[in-house]
Amino acid sequence: MPSAILKQGRDRSLQRRHPWVFSGAIAQIEGKPQAGETVDVCTANGTIVARGAYSPGSQITIRIWTFDPAEAVDSAMFKRRLEKAVSLRRHLLASEGACRLVNAESDGLPGLIVDRYADFIVCQFLTAGTEFWKQEIVRQLAELVPSKGMLERSGHDAREKEGLPATDGLLIGVEPPDLIEIQEGGCRFMVDLRKGQKTGFFLDQRENRAALAQYSNGTDMLDCFCYTGAFSVRALKSGATHVTQIDSSADALQLARRNLELNELGIEKVEQIEGDAFNLLRRFRDSRRQFDLIVLDPPKFADSRGHLERACRGYKDINLLAFKLLKPNGVLFTFSCSGHMEADLFQKVVADAALDAGVEAKIIHHLNQPDDHPVALPFPEGAYLKGLVCRV
Repeated sequence: MPSAILKQGRDRSLQRRHPWVFSGAIAQIEGKPQAGETVDVCTANGTIVARGAYSPGSQITIRIWTFDPAEAVDSAMFKRRLEKAVSLRRHLLASEGACRLVNAESDGLPGLIVDRYADFIVCQFLTAGTEFWKQEIVRQLAELVPSKGMLERSGHDAREKEGLPATDGLLIGVEPPDLIEIQEGGCRFMVDLRKGQKTGFFLDQRENRAALAQYSNGTDMLDCFCYTGAFSVRALKSGATHVTQIDSSADALQLARRNLELNELGIEKVEQIEGDAFNLLRRFRDSRRQFDLIVLDPPKFADSRGHLERACRGYKDINLLAFKLLKPNGVLFTFSCSGHMEADLFQKVVADAALDAGVEAKIIHHLNQPDDHPVALPFPEGAYLKGLVCRV
């Protein structure tokens, strides 16, 4: 088997079971491994400490499949990993219409995302290793979780960093309809599996939408970056009197309207505005409009550490505007899904925004991703979703 020899002392992260080996840690590659092929990872003195997928075009040159030198990377290993991942979600498979089945590194399968929506499965193969083993993974999933069809949605920036082309399409089974219905917490949602954000829906906000319900009764709510309106639906179901939805996508707002109708919620209670949230919030500020409850769930502002400073400015600006728009005792649900934005830094940015807005705010809850999006303890990078509930 080809092998990667590490520089002296660069095996410490592997001893702590962190699943990434960066190019700068590697002294040399022995053999001629192809992209995605398994390589032994060895210390400077030649001791095998792990096995992983080789990705010559990526800064993360090896992603670890196993830290047990005696474990083969083969179909049996993938079967064990997939069975374990699915077994941890059995409670959700029985109670929810959609959930994550495999969460990449935190389920021991770096670069693999698998989500279930009713009778369909959507996969993302984001690394050279998952691309190499794609057919085997699809076969194992089809046996483990029967479905009407399995789609690939791998049109992702991560693949570009791996030197892989974007790939979407049907893997097995039948094509899904244009929209499929899922249920969450007593609410119904239509999902576009082919063109929707991520794999179709923001599954990682399920528990945070439930948390919003307890603050919604009798409120006038602003839902920024609302996408297809899941936060709005939960708020209106829980007694919100009016919701203003903002999104830059007309298609998303159209589907948000359909989700309101699907849940038999009065359209007269909802104002939809297509446009840039930053500009619209400034307009609301200038017109002295205020709200009882605001949700900020923006897209990722930082794709890399190099973009972190710019991302901080964006998060501060949008939160400052939100604080200015809150009524006394108003509540802000604010999120960052940027993996490079650490929780402490996000809290500092939000605190600075409150200070500049001239309001005194308190954190009443910390929010994060649900249990089907687990974070392996040695892999803090898996904790990408951060949220704060603040009261002014």
